[in-house]
Amino acid sequence: MNRPRHTEERSRENSIIFNDYRQIRILWRDNRPKSHQAHLEWTPSRLIHWAASVGPATAQIVETILAAKPHPEMGYRSCLGILRLAKTYSAERLEAASSRALELQAFSYQSLRSILKNSLDRQILPAPKDQPSGPVHENVRGAGYYDLPNPFLQ
Repeated sequence: MNRPRHTEERSRENSIIFNDYRQIRILWRDNRPKSHQAHLEWTPSRLIHWAASVGPATAQIVETILAAKPHPEMGYRSCLGILRLAKTYSAERLEAASSRALELQAFSYQSLRSILKNSLDRQILPAPKDQPSGPVHENVRGAGYYDLPNPFLQ
């Protein structure tokens, strides 16, 4: 069974929700609760711009969170929480934690809060260790084995 496709057009004044291109309802700004009205003021570009005032890594984290959600509004709370961490800690520490989170690909409020809480932003991220590709013993031929001239391949 196919579910109808829902789309939504938003502006600061209202939201029009369509179901298979037929208008279902209009949500006027004045008919919404006060807390929902406040969310109409926020846009993804506003949050990204605010995060960019902290630093480029923080802006990248916020942009990634918003892009990962089906609707950007679903990531607003997480992004606002991340930006609020600059009040508890500092903008410099938040930017350092964001850089570390980008390296670790940990794009969430919880990850950033944990990095800041444990002061991991002040530590250098260890370089990944090079591990051998496999065990070393006499049965492993190595790359040189395949470089020998082979009369069957000529």
